[in-house]
Amino acid sequence: MALLPIYETPDPILRQISSPVEEVTDELRTLIDDMFETMYAAPGIGLAAIQVGVPKRLLVIDLQEPEEEEGEPVRNPLVFINPEILETSETTKPYNEGCLSLPEQYAEVLRPDRVRARWLDRDGKSHEAWIDGLLAVCLQHEIDHLNGVLFIDHLSRLKRDMIMKKLIKARREMGGRRAA
Repeated sequence: MALLPIYETPDPILRQISSPVEEVTDELRTLIDDMFETMYAAPGIGLAAIQVGVPKRLLVIDLQEPEEEEGEPVRNPLVFINPEILETSETTKPYNEGCLSLPEQYAEVLRPDRVRARWLDRDGKSHEAWIDGLLAVCLQHEIDHLNGVLFIDHLSRLKRDMIMKKLIKARREMGGRRAA
């Protein structure tokens, strides 16, 4: 497994629309494993293939929710190949979102609190289910990436500009370092 570079805004690759995965291959499974390793190291709870420079409709999620007694996160790696949102609830819920492509930047985004989704897993098996809670938020956020959309695109122009100014300032203070 290998750590992959995470592209950061304003890199134009993040605005590309990803193409469908035609076939689940060993090469794709290697990419999936590398994406999980990269996401865990970042650390994050979701990562779309486009964020590591691969414009394919593939994303990984692991909410790493803490175990009740131990406090240690329990890993539950989920793979979504060619994910689609088929239906959304009428009710929405705000969630404070962040993104590995906009490091250390957060903002409240209003999204449907439930979605019905269809996807393939790492073995190419088809799934369809209603998803809610943090998993629904994360899935919508990552599918946005596959469509060239960032979470800041859901904000007012003022809030988006404020986040971009903070990001530029933080980069300047770090000596202009960028992940990719």
